[in-house]
Amino acid sequence: MAIFTIGDLHLSLNGKKPMDIFPGWQDYVQRLEKNWRALVSPEDIVVLAGDTSWAMSLSECDEDFAFLHALPGKKVLLKGNHDYWWCTMAKMERYLEEKKFSSISFLHNNCVQSEGIALCGTRSWLFDQGKPHDEKIMQRECGRLIASLEAAKDAEKVVFLHYPPIYPRADAQQVVEILKTYHVKRCFYGHLHGGYIPHAVQGNVDGIEYRLISADALRFCPYKI
Repeated sequence: MAIFTIGDLHLSLNGKKPMDIFPGWQDYVQRLEKNWRALVSPEDIVVLAGDTSWAMSLSECDEDFAFLHALPGKKVLLKGNHDYWWCTMAKMERYLEEKKFSSISFLHNNCVQSEGIALCGTRSWLFDQGKPHDEKIMQRECGRLIASLEAAKDAEKVVFLHYPPIYPRADAQQVVEILKTYHVKRCFYGHLHGGYIPHAVQGNVDGIEYRLISADALRFCPYKI
């Protein structure tokens, strides 16, 4: 069994918001599927780090989720800033059951454990907005990250976030402190695209290994962790 990750698929198989209009995204669905099938086996896990589908509601997710379900492996989804379809766990789990998307699950106030590794994470938030509303959201996201890490107990903890926790000249101090408190050694994040990719902080920073895994940064190829 292997564990892979990739973020920001921005699927829109219903054709309402195609990504092919952006540089580097031409035929990205076909490229993603080809790479995925070449690498991922049915027993593997793939963590999708947010912005999975452009759908506005669960009822619009059918084609995108059917595409994911048909791909090899178990898919674990966390929330991104464009996942407008995201709602309560009860509703999302009921949707998966009704549609028989049995290979898909969600990472939300929980963790997924596999062979001694705990896959933890949450969306996180932009840390430099400076508005009271944003501070409340960040506090809530920090609480969700702590809940996920607590659920991991004594297993090795690997964290997945949608928003970057660290930038070239600043960081989300609250998030980074949580990672250090729980002795996290590896953190994967998405959200950054195009011209922002070369400026992403990657590599070891204060004992934590960071890696950008947005789809275009990975050339639409799931990354084996």
